[in-house]
Amino acid sequence: MTFGSFFAATAETAGALTGLLFVALSVSPHQDRAVGPAVIHEVRAAAALLAFTNALFVSLFTLVPGTSTGYPSVVLGVIGILFTAAAIRSIRTSESTRRQQARQIGLIGVLLLIFGTEFVSGIAAISLPNHAGPVQVIGYAVVTSLVVGVARAWELVGRRDTGILASLAVLAGRQQKADPVSDDGPEPRQEGPGSK
Repeated sequence: MTFGSFFAATAETAGALTGLLFVALSVSPHQDRAVGPAVIHEVRAAAALLAFTNALFVSLFTLVPGTSTGYPSVVLGVIGILFTAAAIRSIRTSESTRRQQARQIGLIGVLLLIFGTEFVSGIAAISLPNHAGPVQVIGYAVVTSLVVGVARAWELVGRRDTGILASLAVLAGRQQKADPVSDDGPEPRQEGPGSK
């Protein structure tokens, strides 16, 4: 299989998954109050969309005759890193608890790994146009991006954490409790008998 065939296949896959994500988000019920702050739900939805569109755009631009895989990889790598930085800021400034924020570290780490790898490999592909190594690494980043998008989309539809730690907890017989933080922010403080 050549790189052209590979990127054609990933473009088709990413296009189909992006369409399914829009359908899933439009027919899924609104976020339950037990799931947590809306910002976390929004970041995860945006991460799924970005993961799919990243794979789609890198693959499509690579299929344009005479276009180096490096250029779309560098551009999408920068966009992905900026998105991840914005996601960190949004989560840190939200009403979410420290526990809810800590649960997002895995997603943030994977996104930084994907887009950082894509950015560095894109620069290598531009500077070394006759070497297949950087393009192969970009291919791995694209496939990983699709896997992350599927995991985040499944989590959005199923309303459950699909991360490794959450899955191991379920396998060990320890169901994770939903955080009691609603979309509107933290629960109201209970007033004591002597308060007004």
